[in-house]
Amino acid sequence: MKSSLNIFLNKKILVYGLGKSGLATFNFLKKKRKVFTYDDNKKSLISYQDLKKIEFDKIIISPGINIKKCKLSKFLKTYSKKIFTDLDVFFSFFKNDCITVTGTNGKSTTCQLLYEILLKQKFDVRLVGNIGNPILSSIKIKPKTIFVVEASSYQLEYSKIFKSKFAVLLNITPDHIERHRTIKRYVSAKFKLIKNQSKQCLCFLKKGDFLIEKELKVTKIKSKIIKVDTLKYNKILYYLKNEYFLTEANKENLLFVLAIADKLKLNKKLLFDTIQNFKGLKYRQQIVHKKSNLIIINDSKSTSFSSSLGILKTNSNIYWLLGGINKKSDKFNLPKKYHYNIKAFIFGKKRNFFNNQLKGKIQTENFHNLKDAFKKVVNLTKRQRSIKKTILFSPSAASFDSFKNFEDRGQYFNKLIKKYLNE
Repeated sequence: MKSSLNIFLNKKILVYGLGKSGLATFNFLKKKRKVFTYDDNKKSLISYQDLKKIEFDKIIISPGINIKKCKLSKFLKTYSKKIFTDLDVFFSFFKNDCITVTGTNGKSTTCQLLYEILLKQKFDVRLVGNIGNPILSSIKIKPKTIFVVEASSYQLEYSKIFKSKFAVLLNITPDHIERHRTIKRYVSAKFKLIKNQSKQCLCFLKKGDFLIEKELKVTKIKSKIIKVDTLKYNKILYYLKNEYFLTEANKENLLFVLAIADKLKLNKKLLFDTIQNFKGLKYRQQIVHKKSNLIIINDSKSTSFSSSLGILKTNSNIYWLLGGINKKSDKFNLPKKYHYNIKAFIFGKKRNFFNNQLKGKIQTENFHNLKDAFKKVVNLTKRQRSIKKTILFSPSAASFDSFKNFEDRGQYFNKLIKKYLNE
């Protein structure tokens, strides 16, 4: 326990937001000090009126809360210096090594692969953070326990003291501008992970990434920088028979993992075996059907054009299903040589945005909902039984217009597959 660094000892603390991370933070802290909770939509331990009467020392805020749009907006702006995150709480109480992964695309897949590799190599490892397991929900933590942490820009934006021995920045493309307001603020949130590191730490960055390279020129970094060349061919790819790593994006994720594995001096045979057998995560470029000349891929996690581009370059004769709530200022930048290979089937209320982006590049057809779009695609593919084809569900948009989240959207798509293919 880091008593000398612990800024949460004997403090009056407010936990704002009672989602997974908020509840885990409250349960972790409640036995140790005076803790209050508040949530915009749930029953809390303190009322809005009483909250204003208490002089809090620290405020732990959940990543999903937007300071500018929540009920406590004015309150939080007044006490912004008191705001911290569950990552900060963890860092104050534990001195365990962390491998923290951030970036616009590929975070969850990279974290899952790292976790499985370290587990196979007999490490006591925990997979936590934005991937769904709050870091403060971990139990039976030993001095040698390693944490693989997925960190979003939301978490990093509010964090103040969290420091990771290994920091991984996979890539940066414009995203979450509706929250961060400008690309500069978004990049700054990502770089917070690296700026907080000391000389003994390592940071892994994508070589040649425009926004990363631009920020490096104006940011002082104390840690050792390792640039991962995602364009360089690695011989392990030649021997791999795992089709999951055929896509450009997953190759990049793998190259980062290999760079980290090299620094950790992992057993190469065990490393290769784990990569060879890696199945990936649900709804992330997941092959859910492969038979004769038809492949169906469920990539419901895709919420921007940049997250769909890699897979659009890989497959042949693509029937692309996309639509939902588009990201602000999102741009479709797929090279022209791939356009002929794709037909786009656009669904949802934001069809005009997607049509404008694809106009003059890719043939499009419009539908009110995903069900109608998928039905049309299935009918087309059934007429072309002898031709190799791919049905790609990669929405390039958020899901909240019709679904709870990308998992809900992914489950719905799998149900459509089951129904129409059986017919």
